[in-house]
Order: sequence, then structure tokens, then C-alpha cells
Amino acid sequence: MDHLLRLENLPRTIELVRAGDGAAELAYVDQRRLPGELAFVRTGDWRCVVDAVKTLAVRGAPAIGVAGAAAVALWAGGVGAPRACAQGCAEEAGHFLEGLASVAEQVASARPTAVNLAWGVRQAAGHARALVAEGMRPWQVADELYDLVKRMEAEDEAANRAIGSHGAALLPGRARILTHCNAGSLATVFYGTALGVVYAAAGQGKVERVYADETRPVGQGARLTAWELAAAGVPCTLVCDDMAASLMAKGRVDAVVVGADRIAANGDVANKIGTYGLAVLAHHHGIPFYVAAPASTVDAACATGADIPIEERDPAEVLPRPIEGVDVWNPAFDVTPADLVTRVITEQGTFPPSEVARCVQEGAGE
Repeated sequence: MDHLLRLENLPRTIELVRAGDGAAELAYVDQRRLPGELAFVRTGDWRCVVDAVKTLAVRGAPAIGVAGAAAVALWAGGVGAPRACAQGCAEEAGHFLEGLASVAEQVASARPTAVNLAWGVRQAAGHARALVAEGMRPWQVADELYDLVKRMEAEDEAANRAIGSHGAALLPGRARILTHCNAGSLATVFYGTALGVVYAAAGQGKVERVYADETRPVGQGARLTAWELAAAGVPCTLVCDDMAASLMAKGRVDAVVVGADRIAANGDVANKIGTYGLAVLAHHHGIPFYVAAPASTVDAACATGADIPIEERDPAEVLPRPIEGVDVWNPAFDVTPADLVTRVITEQGTFPPSEVARCVQEGAGE
């Protein structure tokens, strides 16, 4: 029943392209303007990419991973290579690598919780350093980085489709699924992680309805997930975050499927604020709680969720008009303990959360 889906209505969220003059540019959906307007932006300035990530124009762990690599590639072609070559052949490699280190640090620090951003930057910067060590000149390195980002785009979509396939196998027929934030196509290059599971299951006729939490305070569920599911032809009901318990109590949720911004070695999961509460509710009601994320989200160097840095954002997101004497705490993410997660779904298969880091490293799945 795949023909019932309208995935062709979904845009490619982020894509490195060549302008008419051959210069590299990053094309992306400005998600701040959804659902009212589907707006595309193109920029050749790596600093604009960093700003887009910080301001949530580009968001979602897999998408910002590609954006991080793309920012490094844009710097290399638009700034790094020209400046290095201007220093003369004898100095260009050192000058290029010095600039690369500074830019990589700035890009990777744009958002601290999602490990994919730092992962994408490491992929690009590490590749660049290796090519320079082999004797490649900066302008050649810039071209190679462009090709690297294009490969990352293709690999991201392939991983998402595999995640979808593995996750769909876990769901019952006519499933009613609750999701939180947006871990859909808009959070990736294309297709999505948590919503990738939904799309794969819907293509098999297994989805009755998706309940999308609004996801306060920024409203990614209300603005992005609801829009995306409607565009794709998947039945969707938008609910306030505090309605999830009532839905579960009435027996209207068969599974919770969410994404992740970082998964610690012990299986603890950092995801959008409110995820932890959903996991507690699902556990109480005996509802399976699945986390869908690519292997790049697993941080084996991070022992537990207590080691994950949690980004705190502008209080104005919660309280647009300040009230004298009222402080605002606005963490963007929380950490769900591993024992509340039923399984982690990656492109390599599905795993118990406590085993996901080891299994991903070994490349084995179930």
C-alpha cells in the first residue's frame, strides 16, 4: 500500500549544490517558517550555516550532522583554499590546516547536545587533514570535501530507510503511534528516523494514526511533524504535550517512537525536552517505547546520560514577555534512562539499549 503515501510531497531538507559559477552552496529548508511557508535558502557562507543551526532554521540531529560537514566544505572552497593559496605554495598547507582547526571548533560548538554535529565536522575535518598529509593542495581538498558531503547525504537517506524497515517490523497492524518533537524527514536529509519508521509501516498498511505531541516550547511537533505527516498522507492528530497520559490511559496508543540527539554507551538517550516524561508514562501503561536513530548518534565515549551536555536556550522561547521576579529554565533536551527504552532502532538493526553501543561498533543487529 505504499502508493497511499505521498512522500514526493516532502522536500529534501538539506543539500549541497553547485551554483552557476561552480561555487558550492548549501540549500536548505528554513524550518522557522513552517508550517505557513515552505521556504528554501541557499548560501555559500559557512557562517550562515552555523547561524542556521543555532537558530533552528536547520535542525534535527542527522540534518545538522550533514550541515556541519557542509559548513567545513564551504569554508574550504570559499575561504580556506583561496587564503592559503595566497600565502604561496610553501606556506599554504600549514595556513589551511590552521584555519581548518579554528573553523571546525566553531561549527562543532554551535549546538552541544546532538553528537551528530560534532561527528559531521570530524568527518570533514579529518578527511581534509588526511588529504593534505597526502600532498593534496587546498583547492583540491575543497573539491574532495564537496564529494564527501554528497556521499553523506546519500548515506543518510539510506540509513533512514533501513531504520524505517527495521522499526516497521516491531509494530503491530493498524498501529496507533505517539511521537514527540520532529524526527522526520525535516530532521534529516530525507525520509526521517522516527517518522521513517512510520512511513515504512504505513507503506505496509500498518499505521492507523499518528499522534504528534506539540512539543513545547518551540512547537516542533505542532509546526513540523503535523505538517510533514499531512503532506505525506499519514493520518495525524495533534495533541498538547500534557494530553499524552490521557491518550495512553484510554488505550489509544500502541507504541511510542521518538528520535535521539545522543545515545550514551549505557543506552541512556538524550532527546527533545519532554521525552523522559513520555517514557515514564509509556512504562506505567505497558506501552513499548522505541528510539530511532542512526549509528552516528551513539556516543560510545559518553558513559552515561549524566555525561551528556544539555543545551539551555533563550528564556524568551518560554516566556516571550518577561515578568518581573520570574526566572525561566529552558533546557532543550532531557535524558531518558536506558531501562525505560524498549529497543533502539538503527540502520544496523534493533538493540536493547544497554547493548546498542557494543552492537553498533560490531556492526551486528537483530
